[in-house]
Amino acid sequence: MRRRTLLAAVPAALLPAAASAQAPAAKPAPKSPPKLPPRWEAGADRFVRPDVHSGDRPVGASFASRTAVYGLSGAVGTAHPLATQAGIDMLRRGGSAVDAAIATNACLGLLEPTANGIGGDAYAMIWDPKVKKLVGLAGSGKSPRALDLATVRSRARNGVLPPYGAVTVSVPGTVDAWWAMHQRYGKLPWKELFDPVIEHAEAGAPVPDLIAYYMRRSLANFRAPGRGIEEVDNALRTYGMADGQGPRAGQVFRNPDLARTFRLIAEGGRDVFYDGEIAATIDAYFRRIGGWLRREDLAAHRAEWIEPHRISYRGTDVYALGANTQGIATLQMLGILEQFDLQGAGFQSALSIHLQAEAKRLAYEDRSRYYADPHFADVPVEWLISKDYAAQRAKLIRPDRLLTPVYPGQAPSRGDTTYFSCADKDGMMVSMIQSNFRGMGSGLVADGLGFMFQDRGQLFSLADGHPNIYAPGKRPFQTIIPGFAARGDTPWLSFGVMGGDMQPQGQAQIVVGSLDYGLDIQAAGDSPRWHHEGSSQSMGEDAPGLGPTGLLRLESGVPAATRAALAEMGWTIGDPDGGFGRYQCVEQRMDGDTRVYAAASEMRADGCALAY
Repeated sequence: MRRRTLLAAVPAALLPAAASAQAPAAKPAPKSPPKLPPRWEAGADRFVRPDVHSGDRPVGASFASRTAVYGLSGAVGTAHPLATQAGIDMLRRGGSAVDAAIATNACLGLLEPTANGIGGDAYAMIWDPKVKKLVGLAGSGKSPRALDLATVRSRARNGVLPPYGAVTVSVPGTVDAWWAMHQRYGKLPWKELFDPVIEHAEAGAPVPDLIAYYMRRSLANFRAPGRGIEEVDNALRTYGMADGQGPRAGQVFRNPDLARTFRLIAEGGRDVFYDGEIAATIDAYFRRIGGWLRREDLAAHRAEWIEPHRISYRGTDVYALGANTQGIATLQMLGILEQFDLQGAGFQSALSIHLQAEAKRLAYEDRSRYYADPHFADVPVEWLISKDYAAQRAKLIRPDRLLTPVYPGQAPSRGDTTYFSCADKDGMMVSMIQSNFRGMGSGLVADGLGFMFQDRGQLFSLADGHPNIYAPGKRPFQTIIPGFAARGDTPWLSFGVMGGDMQPQGQAQIVVGSLDYGLDIQAAGDSPRWHHEGSSQSMGEDAPGLGPTGLLRLESGVPAATRAALAEMGWTIGDPDGGFGRYQCVEQRMDGDTRVYAAASEMRADGCALAY
């Protein structure tokens, strides 16, 4: 309908003055701007309403935040949109999934410093389409050779290492892991991979809500008295913004020191970090503050190519890295759960969650007893992930009440983290995780380098005879684990769930949601989660005072009837605390002979997944 016809059809009383009279209309009196409600601040709880849920979706699971994204040529899922875009950009330039992963990880260290950076370690599982095989890479650094057990024990608090300071710092393994991956699988020039992070570090990037919240919390921790950090001025200068408190949501954060460090890495490769200018700066810094990390420790570091471990769950191959990680805890949990009819138990039912949480408790007793650096300890991995042992452990679980007490099995004789996934047009898929461990790390930033060192050494044991006891030149127990699943020689899922001891629990929940309950990859991540804290044996991170059965935290989306039934079984139920992990996933599907990627991202955080 043309405007003239429309005006003729409208009653004159309803037309504006300009349309019903020829005389010019009087100018309206100026209005004061509308009063808007105060802006939502990250961490505020005024919108936390148990009676209010997300909008209704016309398709898919009612609790899903969105659908997966689809593409034919590649996919990337990360914890920050700009990092995801950097990965996609590398793929569009003709790079491999490994090129995309390195560019992505470099950006995340700048954009999400609460979880990762080049001061930390990295692990990856890579599907090599040429040989149709999954390979693993352990980029985990060792403790300083000049730091002995007696000195470490002298710094202990209540029998465990402190969470911050130089005594927790081990060799950062990330840059060398990137180099090893690129040497084997890279297509683009090494230097080109760091273009995006250098640009963002110099120009600046707005900080998302959740990352801003955790940055401010971390800096407040570092400033608190009694933390035992040798110096915090460098950290506050690097991350504190103008007021030293850290960025607020939406503020632009710049890190010119990190831009300079990445320019050196882009030009000089891994050697400049481990035995060049950067190594010299690190050595001088730790000597200045009375720490122990030395250039010789850095120069001796090398990542390891390792064989992933595998179990079959409901006919699907699920993989994990052993080494000094907690990866096989996922496999142990799934091995136990395969003995039960979870589908028959019902989605989000009390019985289903009870069985899963009991499997976690059993697996984590073994985790605390046996997991360690295999170069220093004989870890009985094949026994731990065997079907026979899983069946034995499953028999201990009662369907109506908790198992108590719970102990590790008897072997036969003889924190914070970022995860991302990338896939390319040739079928290569990279499942990669990288971390500084607790919070932003140790609190220590070397002069002028712009990144914080990890505090991974806190997870060493100090108990005589424990396989994970501290020793110079030894890798500490690691919580960071990538995930992967395949069907024969066809890759399926490249996935991970970040968050300290939540990682195996979260990975198992993704697999159970997908294979037992038929959830698509986005719904599997959005499904309400549980998180069990505490065990009778500690790996140095379990919260004290949780009692013999620990604490079972449930997200608010878990049905009230399920929550009540779990309490009746004897579980101590905890409120949600944000510690349910963060998830990314890339799935490979086949539409006839055409490969299709689907990518999902965590709805609880700031990231996104893209495909093209």
